[in-house]
Parts: sequence; structure tokens; C-alpha cells
Amino acid sequence: QVQLVESGGGLVEAGGALRLSCVASNRLVILSGYTMAWFRQGPGKEREFVATIGWSGAVTYYADSVKGRFTISRDNAKNTVTLQMNSLKPEDTAVYYCAATQRWLVAGMTQPSDFGSWGQGTQVTVSS
Repeated sequence: QVQLVESGGGLVEAGGALRLSCVASNRLVILSGYTMAWFRQGPGKEREFVATIGWSGAVTYYADSVKGRFTISRDNAKNTVTLQMNSLKPEDTAVYYCAATQRWLVAGMTQPSDFGSWGQGTQVTVSS
């Protein structure tokens, strides 16, 4: 397992944008060997899939609720995974978690149980 650290959360008005970042807390860990994902958990809700990206960054999948508004990307040289969130809505309010697995990314890998490493989360609040 690898320990992950998220940053970039905050309070934003509806229609605004935020950029979340995820890095490994141990700089000796090379994230290029991990499939990475973002999940979120809103108040009183279960943790839900947001987006995932394969080892090279060439393959990505998104939840329907964020498709066209959010973009997941990775910079393996900087050992960083990013979630660019545009056109934010109040229903995007949640704690956002970065997750990792050494499994090869396949379609349908959208369950929290598919990922073995997690960060502590960063709060995103979208006001109406």
C-alpha cells in the first residue's frame, strides 16, 4: 500500500472551478506503476466513484455525473495526479479521496474495494 495526500479543496461558488492534487507521502514511491482514481463522499452518502486513470494516462473513465466537467490527469515525472473540476454544482459538495491500486485499469473498476490505498481526503464545498 502507498500513503496518499490530497490537496486543493476549498469553498467555491456554483459554476466555479477547483483543482485537486494527489501525491504519495513517501517520495520514494513511484505512482506511475499505479492506477489512480478519485472518489467522493457527500454528507450522509456512500463513497462514490468520480474518475480513474491508467498507468500511462492514456486511459480514463468518468462517472456520468461529472463527465464533461471534470478531468483527471497525471504527471508521472512529478509523481502527481490531478482532478480539474469545472462548472461545479452544489451536488458536487463532498470529501474527495485519492485512491491507488497496482492493478491494470479495466473498465468497471469503479468500486472502493478495487483500490487498496487511500488518502485522508480533502473537503470541497460548492455554494449555490
